[in-house]
Amino acid sequence: MSMVVAVILTAIAIPLVNGLLAQYRMRSSVSSITGVINSTRYKAIYQGYPYAVTFSKANGTYQLSSKVPPATSFSNVGGAVPFQLADMSIDQDNTFTFSPSGVVNSSVGALQVKLSYKGKTDTITVSSYGNIKVTEQ
Repeated sequence: MSMVVAVILTAIAIPLVNGLLAQYRMRSSVSSITGVINSTRYKAIYQGYPYAVTFSKANGTYQLSSKVPPATSFSNVGGAVPFQLADMSIDQDNTFTFSPSGVVNSSVGALQVKLSYKGKTDTITVSSYGNIKVTEQ
C-alpha cells in the first residue's frame, strides 16, 4: 500500500519539478541578458567611449566590444559568453550599442530580445536610455 502511495506522489512530483526547473532556467537566462545590457551601458558611461553587445542566435552567446578612441570600429573585449541552454533560443541576432551619454541603439531597430524555452517566451525590452522591462508570455 505504501509503495502505491509513493509511486503516485512521485508521478505527481516529477512534472512539478520539471516545470520549476524550466522556470528557473528561463529566469537565469533572462537575468544574464539583462545584467549584460545594464553593465555594458554603465561601462560606456563610465569609460566615456562606445560599447556594444552582440547577441548571436546561432551560438546562444553574447560578445562584448568597445570602440576606444581613436578607433573607428569596435574591437572584441574578451571572448563570447554563453547565456542559454541547448534547447533555448533567441528570436534573432541583435547588436545593442551604448554611447557614453547612455543612449542605446539596436542593429535591427527594435530594442528587444525574445528568449524562448519549452514553449514559453520572455521579451526583454530596453528603452533608448537603458530602462529594461521583461514581459512574460
